[in-house]
Amino acid sequence: MNIDLTGKSALVTGSTGGIGYAVARELARLGASVAVNGRTGERVEAAIAQLKSEVPDGQFIPAVGSVSSAEGVDALVASLPAVDILINNAGIFEPRPFFEIEDREWQRFFDVNVMSGIRLSRAYTPGMVERGWGRVVFIASESGINIPVEMVHYGMTKTAQLAISRGLAETVGGSGVTVNSVLPGPTLTEGVAEFLKSMGGAGADLDQVGREFIAENRPTSLIKRLASAEEVASMVAYLCTPAASATTGAALRVDGGVLRSIA
Repeated sequence: MNIDLTGKSALVTGSTGGIGYAVARELARLGASVAVNGRTGERVEAAIAQLKSEVPDGQFIPAVGSVSSAEGVDALVASLPAVDILINNAGIFEPRPFFEIEDREWQRFFDVNVMSGIRLSRAYTPGMVERGWGRVVFIASESGINIPVEMVHYGMTKTAQLAISRGLAETVGGSGVTVNSVLPGPTLTEGVAEFLKSMGGAGADLDQVGREFIAENRPTSLIKRLASAEEVASMVAYLCTPAASATTGAALRVDGGVLRSIA
């Protein structure tokens, strides 16, 4: 199985922590040169330093800037004109009752979670097509199918990502470029860890609190626990390799079986 990414370049948005960080690490382990993206130089530098300690032979370059606006994306693309692999990971979430979500919040979530991927895919995918090889992955969520009542605006953006991913895959069919989306379920990232600590107290056993959260809020989970960022990153990294060349236009679940569906 060919999973070697030596000589390939990648951009992972929102990669100073969480799933994005784990994906950047896995791609570097497979040989890719990885552009680490975050909103501030300090966070990007700290992430790269940590990544280098974990992958000593890894190649990492800073890609500082917010992808939540057209101007931010333009600046990022100007500093990084071409990549072989694009991971649209940057995103925000926040529980809020539907009737309390104002217009500006709907727009903010759409700009960060949806338009960032649209703009970056529009900028980078044509070059991939010209070179005859490329990978685009959208980090969506099982919430795009199973809309969470506590954050409908977030679920809406994840549904949109699924549509965009499939549509772009159709657009570049036969070019050697694959486009897929990955649907994580509840995942233990830094933000989720802080949330769990607030639920269970400073000395909380995160694994146990996580299992209790799943039992109460996602009872259909088959693994009965939170996934790790590394488990999600393994799927993403595989999709970026030559071994996954026949997988495109797909929505692949890393949701622990939360979605009760056979397809």
